[in-house]
Amino acid sequence: MPASRRTFLGAVSATAASYKRVLGANDRVQVGFIGFGLIGRQHVHDFKNQSDVDLAAMCDVYQPRLEQGVAACGQRARPYRDFRKLLDDKDLQAVVVSTPDHWHALLTIMACAAGKDVYVEKPLTLFVKEGRWMVEAARRYNRVVQVGTQQRSGRHYQHARRILQEGYIGKIMSVRMGSFRNIMPGFSNPPDGAAPSDFDYDMWLGPAPKRPYNPRRGLYHFRWFWDYSGGQMTNLGAHEIDIVHWVMGVKGPSAVASTGGRFALQGAGETPDTQDALFRYPGFTTVYSYREASAGRRLGYGMEFFGSKGGLVISRAGFEVFPDMKINPENAIPVFQGHPTGGPQREAEFKPEPWVPPMKEPGSSDEQFNLHVRNFVDCIKSRQRPIADVEGGHQVTTACHLANLSLRLGRELHWDPDKEDFHGDPEASTYLVRPYRKPWDDVLHSFHL
Repeated sequence: MPASRRTFLGAVSATAASYKRVLGANDRVQVGFIGFGLIGRQHVHDFKNQSDVDLAAMCDVYQPRLEQGVAACGQRARPYRDFRKLLDDKDLQAVVVSTPDHWHALLTIMACAAGKDVYVEKPLTLFVKEGRWMVEAARRYNRVVQVGTQQRSGRHYQHARRILQEGYIGKIMSVRMGSFRNIMPGFSNPPDGAAPSDFDYDMWLGPAPKRPYNPRRGLYHFRWFWDYSGGQMTNLGAHEIDIVHWVMGVKGPSAVASTGGRFALQGAGETPDTQDALFRYPGFTTVYSYREASAGRRLGYGMEFFGSKGGLVISRAGFEVFPDMKINPENAIPVFQGHPTGGPQREAEFKPEPWVPPMKEPGSSDEQFNLHVRNFVDCIKSRQRPIADVEGGHQVTTACHLANLSLRLGRELHWDPDKEDFHGDPEASTYLVRPYRKPWDDVLHSFHL
């Protein structure tokens, strides 16, 4: 092994062994931020709202964003171009990881080893095995790891969860979710070229495969390439499937079947613009669909739980219960949308009665982000596990990865959530892990996960 690599790995090990978490003066939490893109800006805003937090450090591989990030922190943040130097900053108790998806796992593992608690954006991982490594690192180093599935912190989501678990709409048999928009014709497809001089492209790639620089691969557009992300299934889908797991108390699906493709969008990109996935869980099914090239009448996103007494529709804007109507048990009059069949005389005999009273409650997206950060900061101090702990985040992201694997392999996949492997499908099992590019594979192996 070259001396430079031995020195680097030794520095990582020394940092992991020697770092001790010490809260700042007056019990204030010193936070560093890695990545200042779209969601990174949101996190700076939300952490700024916490009266006991100092925005102490900022790291980005793109110089203009680094400067913007420092300015957003109020010029108090120490600037870093290399996240390893930020992790060596012993004045920091926590880091916020807002990088592209392919960096989430390794950054979180290294931060845990360096004695930092971590707020890491979703999707948690790029492939399934990374999630288990992250859980092991969090437990080994006794770190708080909060996943950025902020809907769990929404008060109306928590109320909805409570009434669903109490059986307000009866036995839940189905959940349907969707995300729909129209971004036709898609993104342009410029030629490969040289990376900007103020953009450390090799560090941006990190553990991902070496590719020629293209402006449509970097920064925000990373999401449409398999090297760095799983498209909208792991992006928006992770938020919705997270609520399913949280409400229903499940580890993962037993089977997943998904289909779709890149049917309409033109230009740069690999991930589907249309995808439909069916998940089978013990006692219920879940469907997640998204479209990138047709919004249709259902613009936006949301989900509905279907129970034996009615349905509950929920999004970040609020929830509403739509009761089903009872059927006359003696005459067994069939009812569709509250209207019995059989003519006016039969209709007059039937008095529709809802199973449960309707219910409606508003929600606030801003409140969800703020409360999620507040939960993380409180857990840093209490050492309790956060509302969106890394274990649950791993299980949710795994379900998303299974949907993408089903689509790419062209068949239904059967999953064991306890063993975290497929039933009798060695080919599918080979896709549970991907190799890291050097030297990052050596860094990962140094933690013996």
